[in-house]
Amino acid sequence: MTVKQKGFELTARSIIEDLHKRNMQGFFCETGKDAVDLILSQLPEGASIGWGGSETIKEIGLLDALKEGNYDLIDRATARNAEESRALYGRMAMADAFLMSSNAITERGELVNIDGAANRLACLLHGPKEVYVIVGMNKLVKDVPAGLGRIRSIACPANTLRLGRKTPCALTGRCGDCFGDDSICSEIVITRRSSQPGRIKVFLVAEDYGF
Repeated sequence: MTVKQKGFELTARSIIEDLHKRNMQGFFCETGKDAVDLILSQLPEGASIGWGGSETIKEIGLLDALKEGNYDLIDRATARNAEESRALYGRMAMADAFLMSSNAITERGELVNIDGAANRLACLLHGPKEVYVIVGMNKLVKDVPAGLGRIRSIACPANTLRLGRKTPCALTGRCGDCFGDDSICSEIVITRRSSQPGRIKVFLVAEDYGF
């Protein structure tokens, strides 16, 4: 473990304590592989599983691992039309588990997210039996304002480029507070606690992943 990772581990311990106070579970993982192994150990065979748009869950190899296992995977990318997409989302909203990352997490354990269509955040807030949130140490911020700043200056420009959106941040790398149809900043959600104890599980990984 590097010095940087060791420092993150110490910070993660206090975050996990705060997550517990917020009715969320927290776990520290030294590597992305460790996170995958830990998550797989908690997912029962045959579980129905959906996920939101996340580079993190791809980068750590979680999606590939799930495809090799015995799970009922709900992949909206397989939808051939809007009707099928809506039906798959309905299944996802009632899944045993939903996988995602968070755009940022504060030192006090608050999850900070901005979404476009908000299907990801809808499932975070309500629906799936359990939510697995995987967060690399690059997404750690001091507080909520810092989290929103991080999202607008780092995550949103990168995601608009990934999605091929024509927004001010895709052109300049700076937030233009836009309202156009291509905007991916429709909903801002701060998760300060879970109303269902233990439903949200946060995996803090001592490596950089996602945007």
